[in-house]
Amino acid sequence: MTSRSRVAVVGAGLAGCLLACYLARRGHRVTVYERRPDPRGGTAERGRSINLALSERGLDALRRIGLDKQVMADALPMRGRMIHPVAGPLDLQLYSAGGDRAINSISRGALNNALLDAAEAADGVEIVFSHRLVDLDPATGAMTYQTPDGEAHADADVVIGTDGAGSAVRGQLLAHDLLTESLDFLDYGYKELTIPPVDGDFALDPGALHIWPRGTSMMIALPNPDRSFTCTLFWPTGGTGSFASLSSPAAIERHFATHYPDLPPLAPNLVDDYQHNPVGLLGTVRCGPWQANGRIGLLGDAAHAIVPFYGQGANCAFEDVVVLDRCLDDTGDDWARALPLFEERRRDDTEAIAQMALANFVEMRDKVASPVFQYGRKVEHALEKALPGRYVSRYEMVSFSTTPYAQVQRRVRTQHRVLGAAVAGAAALLIGALGAAVAKRAAGTGGTSRRRRPGTGEGEA
Repeated sequence: MTSRSRVAVVGAGLAGCLLACYLARRGHRVTVYERRPDPRGGTAERGRSINLALSERGLDALRRIGLDKQVMADALPMRGRMIHPVAGPLDLQLYSAGGDRAINSISRGALNNALLDAAEAADGVEIVFSHRLVDLDPATGAMTYQTPDGEAHADADVVIGTDGAGSAVRGQLLAHDLLTESLDFLDYGYKELTIPPVDGDFALDPGALHIWPRGTSMMIALPNPDRSFTCTLFWPTGGTGSFASLSSPAAIERHFATHYPDLPPLAPNLVDDYQHNPVGLLGTVRCGPWQANGRIGLLGDAAHAIVPFYGQGANCAFEDVVVLDRCLDDTGDDWARALPLFEERRRDDTEAIAQMALANFVEMRDKVASPVFQYGRKVEHALEKALPGRYVSRYEMVSFSTTPYAQVQRRVRTQHRVLGAAVAGAAALLIGALGAAVAKRAAGTGGTSRRRRPGTGEGEA
């Protein structure tokens, strides 16, 4: 199976549409199957957007097929985190040492629609909606879909699952005992709220990602081109501080007035949004292998879903497409070699970002309001300025470069080890110098006599 393969891409989300564009450029014939109706003709599902923070990895993937400028036309750059305490002034924490770099807020729906248009316009690509995969033969590529008109049958040389964390393709491979999986759900969920424009303008600074850190919970808000903000609550799923603990409008209003006091005046639909928007799940998906028989593969969240706290879910999936494209280059479009090679090259990186995303949740929820954390960030930025290219923060490498995630982890550990040794060495030198000074002073004064000044109790050398 070399060039001009018939490829079925299951899932017309962000990764699936981008993959279709890349495969069409290689000359493959691609059919994209999507279980939903065409999202460009309907209303988005309420409370299910989670705005994207598009950064360099995602932009790099779009840039390679000439879509970056189109996508970025409606993006809003965010240069840092704006921290909202319960009381006191707001605090802007810049992402980069120079304050010149930004991640970009963009609507998931708008980006998906742009990628659907691009895939549909590509030669050799067909998109079929309202087709839900219900059966797959991993040995032959034969597929059965449930449609509004009944069952539909199809087959392909290669089937790639890009159908998200609840992947039907992964489920079929699991049913055939061709992979193992683990689903690690947090005891946290998410719910969306909206801050509308105020007098036609943004109610908050649109140049920042806003965070309300509250220890065991938090809320974030990202700006939209229509001058609204999409807020996302990340709260426990059980206990007194959970979503279920607020049942009445009065309890909802009271809770937000106490813990998020600046929000109620900006969110007139707060109670309605809270009562009617669904609670989404948050978790990490791990499975292996990501391919079967050299013809069925998994990509993006279908292979390695992560929690959204580093803003890298879509960026990581887009980078998957770039890596798979390189694997096809290196194997002459031999899928039987390219799919295992893709997993070999990508697995460590996806595990690294899964770990960093979980760690960043703790940072955003618990640490960003801490003076100790804020001081550490200032020290880190000072080091980046003093040692350009030699000391680079983890956030800088994850969000503003395409350095492989696993390499980011290793480099950060090395930097911290070297910095720790340098601090310890400097402390030892300082202690040694102080000790020497004390000893010298003692040696210089040890043989002197002291006499009293007349009329005082003070002595002098």
